[in-house]
Formats: sequence, structure tokens, C-alpha cells
Amino acid sequence: MEGKKKILFLFDVDGTLTPSREKITQNVREMLESIRKKVYIGFVGGSDIEKQKEQMGEDCLGFFDFGFPENGVSFYEGEVLVEQERFINVIGEERYKEMVNFSLEYLSKIDIPVKRGTFIEYRNSMVNISPIGRSCSRDERKSFKEYDVKYRIRERMVEELKRRFDKYGIHFSIGGEISIDVFPKGWDKTYCIRHVHGRGIREIYFFGDMTHQGGNDYEIFKDERVKGVCVAGPDDTVEKVYEKIKEIN
Repeated sequence: MEGKKKILFLFDVDGTLTPSREKITQNVREMLESIRKKVYIGFVGGSDIEKQKEQMGEDCLGFFDFGFPENGVSFYEGEVLVEQERFINVIGEERYKEMVNFSLEYLSKIDIPVKRGTFIEYRNSMVNISPIGRSCSRDERKSFKEYDVKYRIRERMVEELKRRFDKYGIHFSIGGEISIDVFPKGWDKTYCIRHVHGRGIREIYFFGDMTHQGGNDYEIFKDERVKGVCVAGPDDTVEKVYEKIKEIN
């Protein structure tokens, strides 16, 4: 777009543009509308496009210049799906079943205060494992996060999954408040960067909340092709975005 700088402001979704699994606020939308006049904007998240729409609105693809649901394994330029890859095509059915069977057995032995439903969710780009289950309520989600910080439920499971399945080239990282993301190595959020090359973008600023080692923003936050900005939630994102806009003007 004429007049825009060749800069991409790239955003994680959960915990960055929205509270975890909740909807985007008007304040954040207004910030995005404002900066899109000056720079390109994109989102990257582990969830599929339908979940992204639930959080950011049905118009989210048209609202952003670039959309990278499922870490960019699905790539949208505006509303057009340009490219899509599949987890199962890389890992294969037998290894996938082996990992699922092991995970279900492991989860059955974890004693946590609450268990709900959808402990393993298959997506195009990854498998999402949740010890409490993705059907938990908002209050149950928050309680599990506090319990997990204290007892390292997900951290311990990641360690065991790595020990068992690292040989297959699978990566495991703690995602959001209740789950573990499982995907082929190299399919973390850095995957989306390949789609930007050749589109005139010279700089990428990435904003994310899970930037600590083991978090699902860590790899892209530390990538030398990206200028990483750690945020503490949507309000902090708005503040830090405006700071960066002032710096580059």
C-alpha cells in the first residue's frame, strides 16, 4: 500500500492481542486500525482460523495484511489462502498414533484437581495436549494455570514427551494457560517468516507474551530476523506498539 513503511508488526494472539481465549477489545482494534496506515500488520497463532475468528472477529483476515493461523502453516494474504501444509503428512500416521496413545496413558496417571474434556486436539499444523482438557471453564482454566505454576504439570510432561519422541523430529512447547503444543521441528512461529520474504518487507517487529524459554513465542522472539517485544497482555501491547511507532517515525 502506497505510503506504508516496509515494516511488519506481527502479533501473537492469545495473551497479546486478546486475553487468553477471549475476544479482542475495541481499544486493541483501534490501535491496529491506526498503525495499519503506517506499517503492515499480521497475526500468528497456534490455533486454526476458526478459533482466530472467534477471538478477533469474522473480519480478521480482511482486517490484517497477513494472517498466519497454525503458526503460518496456513498462510493468508488478506482473505486469500495462499498456502497450507499438514502435520500428519510430515509425521505419518503410525508415529502420530504412538504419540497420542502415550499421551493419553500419561494424562490418565496425572492427579490434578479438575479434569474436563478434549485432552488432545488435532489441528492441521499441530496437536494440542491439555492436561485439564480444553472444555474447562474460564475459572477452571485460571485455577489450573496457578496449579501448573506450582507443580510444573506441563513442564514435566514436556520433558517426558521430549525424552520419548525427540528422535522423530517433534517439538513440544508450553502454550497459553492450559496446554502443550506439539509440531514438527521448525514449525514453531518462525515458520511464518518464510511467507513474508519477497513481499517487500524489510523489518519485522514481533509482539508476544510467552517469550520465555519453553514458551510458544520463544523461538520467533529470539530469531535474528525479528525484533522481539515482550508484552504482559493486550493493554501492554497497545502501549508498546505506540512506543515502537514513535521510534520508527
